[in-house]
Amino acid sequence: MQPSDRASFAQLITDVLAYYRQDASRFVLDLWWNACQPFELEQIRAALQRHCTDPERGQFAPKVADLARILQGTSTDRAALAWGKVHEAMSAVGAYQDVVFDDPAIHAVIEDLGGWPKVCRTALDELSYLQHRFCEAHRAYTGRGQFEYPRRLMGDRSPDHEYSAKGLPHPKPALVGDAGHAQQVYLQGNTAGKTAITFQALMAIEAGPAGLLPSQKEGKAA
Repeated sequence: MQPSDRASFAQLITDVLAYYRQDASRFVLDLWWNACQPFELEQIRAALQRHCTDPERGQFAPKVADLARILQGTSTDRAALAWGKVHEAMSAVGAYQDVVFDDPAIHAVIEDLGGWPKVCRTALDELSYLQHRFCEAHRAYTGRGQFEYPRRLMGDRSPDHEYSAKGLPHPKPALVGDAGHAQQVYLQGNTAGKTAITFQALMAIEAGPAGLLPSQKEGKAA
């Protein structure tokens, strides 16, 4: 929503709560406003209508969690939909092309599973197990809220520097899902992958921050 929607939104929440004989305090309106920022006003209006007419849940005044369930689905629903995108892209895009999904959790999970080419080459008799692992991990990442993820999932192709050396443009990734959201995933992701990994020689680690090995420190102290 936009700041200009706030008055209309506050009136909507006030009217809905009045239907359930509840008052809308400033705190309650602020809570609803902050929680509903990612959605459009008309989406919220439709979701509240669905809640009010629900034979079971509609007997009680709506809470923010009720609206999130209607607009976003449960974590299980989101994981199942995410797997559907991945499964379709496995055949439509394939292992040799870079891919960017419209869901950052997909990127984090696929990197955990060994990368895009490995996922694409999963044997048919292992696909159900892969789906189970994917959905479990996807629910964990979405439940965490904030996490690191690679901006794109690399296909099984030559590294970028080989294209640059030959004066060729880098291959463009395939966008899967909502193109606008996929572009945001790309822009907000990391270039070096989900987890930063560095390598140091064992001697350097043992030396510690002062750059001295334990034997050297003992000698210096003596």
